Amino acid sequence: NEKIKNAIAGYVPSNSRSQLVRLNGNTIILDAYNANPGSMKAAIENFASMQGSRKILLLGDMKELGEDSPKEHAAIISLIGKYAWASVVLVGKNFSEIKHPYLQFENSVQAGDWLKNEEVQDALILVKGSRSVQMEKVLGNIAPAHL
Repeated sequence: NEKIKNAIAGYVPSNSRSQLVRLNGNTIILDAYNANPGSMKAAIENFASMQGSRKILLLGDMKELGEDSPKEHAAIISLIGKYAWASVVLVGKNFSEIKHPYLQFENSVQAGDWLKNEEVQDALILVKGSRSVQMEKVLGNIAPAHL
């Protein structure tokens, strides 16, 4: 029983599914495995309800939505606008095709460069996007290689 308890307590997931990462004084929720309208909405609303004075959203496109893609990405942009954020960074072609006031990058590496250059500390950060956008790369310049 003790071995089982220690194994579970010491487990650190590495699959980019709702990982909680503490890095450089920041608390990062890394959910870069999948994104669809329902999961994106839930993640944003849950994140908005969390305690923290400096919240940063780094969101990648939701893929495989077909003809509903523009409507669903616009709905996410509308939802984001209902809350106060320190920064919002959107990544990908689908978000770029919709007018919005947020930072926009073509890919997650560029968004990661922004994050590194901002030298963000003491923030609560949500990183979410579809698997093909590879949002875990946002942390590539600041995080250990196993992320």
